[in-house]
This record gives sequence, C-alpha cells and structure tokens, in this order.
Amino acid sequence: MADTLTKIPHNLERPKITPRAPLHPGYLEFGAPLPDMSTIPLDEMNLVDPEIWRRGAYWELFKRMRDEDPLHWTEDSFVGGFWSVTRYEDVMKIDIDHKRFSSSWEHGGIVLGEPMEDFELPMFIAMDEPRHSEQRKTVQPAVAPNMLKEFEPLIRQRTKQILDQVPVGEPFDWVDTVSIELTTMMLATLFDFPFEQRRKLTRWSDVTTNRENPDICPGGEEQWKQELLECLTAFMGMYEQRKQEPLKNDLISLLAHGEKTKNLAPMELLGNVILLIVGGNDTTRNSMTASVYALNKFPEEYAKLKADPSLIPNMVSEVIRWQTPLAFMRRTALEDVEMHGKTIKKGDQIAMWYVSGNRDERFWEEDPNQLIIDRKQARNHLSFGFGIHRCVGNRLGELQLRILWEEIMERFSHVEVLDEPSLTSGAFVKGYTWMPVICHPK
Repeated sequence: MADTLTKIPHNLERPKITPRAPLHPGYLEFGAPLPDMSTIPLDEMNLVDPEIWRRGAYWELFKRMRDEDPLHWTEDSFVGGFWSVTRYEDVMKIDIDHKRFSSSWEHGGIVLGEPMEDFELPMFIAMDEPRHSEQRKTVQPAVAPNMLKEFEPLIRQRTKQILDQVPVGEPFDWVDTVSIELTTMMLATLFDFPFEQRRKLTRWSDVTTNRENPDICPGGEEQWKQELLECLTAFMGMYEQRKQEPLKNDLISLLAHGEKTKNLAPMELLGNVILLIVGGNDTTRNSMTASVYALNKFPEEYAKLKADPSLIPNMVSEVIRWQTPLAFMRRTALEDVEMHGKTIKKGDQIAMWYVSGNRDERFWEEDPNQLIIDRKQARNHLSFGFGIHRCVGNRLGELQLRILWEEIMERFSHVEVLDEPSLTSGAFVKGYTWMPVICHPK
C-alpha cells in the first residue's frame, strides 16, 4: 500500500543515517540488499538485527514463524539465545502467567540480553509480585481517571497551540514538530519537570533504548552510562526536594512520599524514572505519527473517518494495534515449560512479540495487516500487554491521541504524508524518526 503515498518535491531532507558495522556475525550489512524473507531459512535471519527494523523488513518473517514455527529458538545473537513467541494466544498466555515467567530485573528484566553488572536498573515493570504491585500502585494516582479529567483541557489547549502553529500548506517534519513536542509537554507535566528543559526527557528516552545506535550514542556504552547518570542526578535532586514538600499528584512526588518508594536506592529511582519516560514518550509519540501514516496508506479509512468523526476513539485503538509501538516484552522462565512440543527451559529468555500477535490471522477476524478504523476487535490488541503488567498509562496515551485527531479534523481537510518515514533501528521501540507532511486547510 506504500505506493499510495504522494511523492512530491519537498524541502525536508531525510536525516542522514550513520553507516554501522553489524552487531553480530551473520547480521545484515548496513544498506545491503535484503534477502528474500519468504524463502530464507528462519534460522538464518535474526529478529533482533537492527537493520531489519530500520528497513521494516520483518513482517514476512513474523508470518512465517506464526505459520511454521510459533515457538522459535534463536541460538546465537548479540542478546544471547532466546525464544520467539509470535501467536496472539501464546503471547497472552505467557503475559498473564507471572508464576512461571518472570519480569524481574534479577532474572534479566523486560528486554533481551543481560544487563550490565555495574549498571542494573530495577523498575516496577521489571519486578515480580509483591514488589511490582506495591510500586505500581504508588504511581497510579498520577494517571487515575480523576487526573485524566484534569489533564484533558490542558492536553487540548496544547494540541490546539501546536496545530495552530504548524506551517499550513508547507512541508514540515511531523515527528519532531507534533508527535515529540506534544508527548514531551505531557511528560514534563507528569513529572512536574522544568518545562523549558522538557526536551531533555526526549533525549533520555532516546538514549535509553539506543545504546548501540551510533546516531544516538556515538560514544557507545560510556556515553549511554554518562547521559543516564545525568538523568539520575536531575531526578534525584527532584526526588529529595519533593520529600520536603507536601504530597502532589506528579510522579516524582508520589514516589517520594510512597510508603514502598520513599527510600529508593539511586539506581532503582533511575530505573523507575526511565520506565516512566520511555513508557510515556516513545509509545505515544510513535502512535501519533503512525496514525497519520496509516491513514495515508489506507485512504479509504481516512475517507471513512472524515465521513464519521465519531469513529475516532475506535480508530485510536486500531492505530495502536496496527502500529504496536513496543514490539516485544521479555520474560524469563522460572521452570521448564512445554509449548508446541518444545521445552522452554528454566532460565531461558522469551520474547513475546506483541507486534506479531497484533497481526495474527488466527485471532483477528478481518485482515490484520489492514488498518480498519471501525474494527470490532480493535480494543483487544496486545500493545499494552495483559495481566498485572498492563501499561499503567494506557488511558492517558489514548486520550492524547483522541484529542489530537479531534483537533486535526477541526482545522485540516487532510494531513498528507509526502514520503516514506524513517524508522527506528531497534527491535524494542518500534517507531519513526522523521516523516514529512503537508497540512491542507479545510
């Protein structure tokens, strides 16, 4: 469907990508011709190869794994050996089975690979019961229904401000101008972070998930550590200051006053801050960009939305399914588990590929590769996870996306995507780094 995007000259250059050596033997060379993903042996193609993600070349591999090998073992990768679970029902079963599958940082956490021994980042999503729920409950008031009602006028005001400032009829980068700016404003509010310094939050989010990306961290591991320690210094000062102030509903105040979180060790504070930054930033901003991109790829759905704007809430769920802004979550087996005639052994790491489950033809009644804004099952997507680890801020993300589209429909006849967007080059955060658009007035 990509050929439906209008190719017209525009004055925005695609950001330069730094050529990089493969992270592991057998990985794709930067810019090299892609193999035929429909025929290459599955064992020869590694799903965590950054080049596959930078070029959006994974869909056929996921389909083949769902059909041919729904529990697939990757023996050799830069994150070690791991199982890939790719069918919807299998992902859901593992996600809710926290007795046999651990999220704890003590077993490796929620991303593939082993954490650095001298730089472990405990966080509540990477904890098992009871510590997980104790810390999760502490921050929940910041995104509770009463707070969403309080946030809605502020989100709408900012969304109007941003959309009223974009250059109508001229090309601009939607990712930076709209998606990043709106989500970073919201993050600064949630943390009660100095508003004029809010782009630091974006930077820390990008650094966290791009340790091996020379475009983000050309200094590699040492730069990554240094910048995250700068993040810790900033938030440790806020954390200690909030302890001396009356309790408020911002995330840092809640952590500073919470019975189970008021004495967090520095690295545990950093872990939770990083979790909240990435969760509040990457997922929402990439869904905001995906919504514009998807409606351009499927113009009949854009027409459907224009004819009936009451579809916006369901469209929001469908975009989050279609995009899947976090491609996977990791679990670690706490005991031997049988599945699909194979044995997941105690200590093995498992990638629950949300991005694949959200396209599983066995579950979705209508073609899951299509954006269908009135899809009846849209809210059943896997993107927020299931069970005790379901995303704590999911309703806030949906609210931001709903308001964005209500305001887009008020002032523009069409947001036109001018070129294929640039994609993130990693298997965890699945998103966009650049997308040129023109907003056409009503």
